[in-house]
Amino acid sequence: MGPDIPATPADLLAARVRAAGTAPLITHYDDATGERVELSATTLANWVAKTANLLQDEFDVGPGSTVAVALPVHWQTAAVLLGAWSCGAAVLDTAAEDDDRLDGADIVLAAADRLPPLEDQGIEELLGLSLHPLGMGMAGYVGPARDFALEVRAHGDHFSPYAPVDPAAPGLLLGGVQLTLGGLVETAQELAGRLGLSPGDRVLVDDQTATAAGPVAWLLAPLAAGASLVLCRHAFADRLPGRAEAERVTATLGLKLDGIRELGRPA
Repeated sequence: MGPDIPATPADLLAARVRAAGTAPLITHYDDATGERVELSATTLANWVAKTANLLQDEFDVGPGSTVAVALPVHWQTAAVLLGAWSCGAAVLDTAAEDDDRLDGADIVLAAADRLPPLEDQGIEELLGLSLHPLGMGMAGYVGPARDFALEVRAHGDHFSPYAPVDPAAPGLLLGGVQLTLGGLVETAQELAGRLGLSPGDRVLVDDQTATAAGPVAWLLAPLAAGASLVLCRHAFADRLPGRAEAERVTATLGLKLDGIRELGRPA
């Protein structure tokens, strides 16, 4: 497959960096904390590279590995997902807080508030994320999990996998769905077409909708289409119309806002 044809999720991100590296790619709001974080494609790619280097160098993650992601929809989750896929690993997505499906995972990356039950399971390779808006570590944490924010800083902004990444290798395990790395790209491209995503679209989605839809819908389909994201965690419904205007939103996923088209719905 040619260098300009995306074969894996990492290729989708690389293509976006080449096409519009400095433009906003993910704008993340959390109405419970008041945070707003905006990442360009280049900035996200730096986080992805650091995450991939951490997983590869410290935890031997590569083709054939399974990385469990017990994280909510968040900009840091996007970096973790794309980092695991950059290594050629399969992602076991447990964003819906189903922690009973982690058997067989080589490493678990989890939000700090989900660590205690995971520690009780005796999981050895465990990375905790504070999800702090400035990427700070887990304040006051004394458990056995390693701190993602502290660990990832030491790793480089460029990533090269030790072993070639095979698009035919497993890429996502989500409920009863299994997709290869190449299948993730194909499914994302197909879904982008079915939803009516267009290059330059600015898509507003809340965390509940995104969690239910899965990472192909909330992350990879917009990436494949050349769209950008406005992610809203703990969204206050009364703030969404003004936010959509301020962020120049052109489409929503799973939300109805006057004057803005809802993806996947007839005009």
